[in-house]
Amino acid sequence: MEYQTAQQRVKELKSFYKNCMWFGIVALFIFTRRFVKYGDFTEAISTGSMILTIWGIIIAVKAVKLFVLNSEWEEKVLQNEINKSKKPINF
Repeated sequence: MEYQTAQQRVKELKSFYKNCMWFGIVALFIFTRRFVKYGDFTEAISTGSMILTIWGIIIAVKAVKLFVLNSEWEEKVLQNEINKSKKPINF
């Protein structure tokens, strides 16, 4: 992996982990507040927050982009497409 590519990946991973940390802190705060308000943990969970749902979906999309569709995957698919388009030369 090239240095600049590795440096960019580290920045993306750092951003992802920081986002996950903040998500956890905010979710803990919201659920704790709701638990104190309602006094029942099941009620605190059932009144889920739309913000947390959207934020969770965004984190899931980032996770797929970082860990599944990374540059190695892109290189592999690119090589497969190049190999498909090559036609053998008949002498």
